[in-house]
Amino acid sequence: MNATERTPADLLSAALVADPARPLVTFYDDATGERVELSVATFANWVAKTANYLQGDLAAEPGDRLALLLPAHWQSAVWLLACSAVGVVAEVGGDPAAADLVVSGPDTLDAARGCSGERVALALRPMGGRFPQPPAGFADYAVEVPGQGDRFAPFAPVDPEAVALVIGGERLTGAGIGARALADARAAGMPEAPRVLSGLPYATWQGLSYGLYAPLVTGGSVVLCRHLDQLGADGAAARETSEQVTVKAPPAVS
Repeated sequence: MNATERTPADLLSAALVADPARPLVTFYDDATGERVELSVATFANWVAKTANYLQGDLAAEPGDRLALLLPAHWQSAVWLLACSAVGVVAEVGGDPAAADLVVSGPDTLDAARGCSGERVALALRPMGGRFPQPPAGFADYAVEVPGQGDRFAPFAPVDPEAVALVIGGERLTGAGIGARALADARAAGMPEAPRVLSGLPYATWQGLSYGLYAPLVTGGSVVLCRHLDQLGADGAAARETSEQVTVKAPPAVS
């Protein structure tokens, strides 16, 4: 099975076998000074716990639709891979009222209340911290997930040809995500195992590709930066050097 036939969850499993200790996601929030680095093994552990929560406690099944109302963040990447592992369709910025369940950050809780199904909220605090006061009507991700199992097995096989992601109105299959991300990497001239710096939002395919899927499919890693515009030119140049960046995502189109 080649890279273009694998779902994102399959690609993560392959990375875990190949080199579990290498960095996969390094996250910066330049509004707070937060920096978190997750190895393949640590990231995969978060994905397994989240997938177990999604499949078990939230009773999600393949084909269910999850409205993902989160910014570019390491926990957003975890949720995208957990959806892939379960077979749930992740609709980035999707309509909560049309979804089976919703996952929301602190800034989109009002919109997320439009979902009649299960609702999960993320505080997006440093180190995955919980809400000081849980929002009414939501489960707090930071409370619910740490106790979940470290290994995940889906109750039902995940079809790589089934729709797995909806972004900007476009529908991509599980296998299609990897195939398109690999094509993006080749078109951008990414080297083998690139170290990609991205300050793009996750609201577009380009942001998801540079900020998660292209590094994953090429055996690389991503330096994912939120509020990168607050860093300044000198700070951005210093980060590229310190993080050994080999590829930069293009600027966001306004």
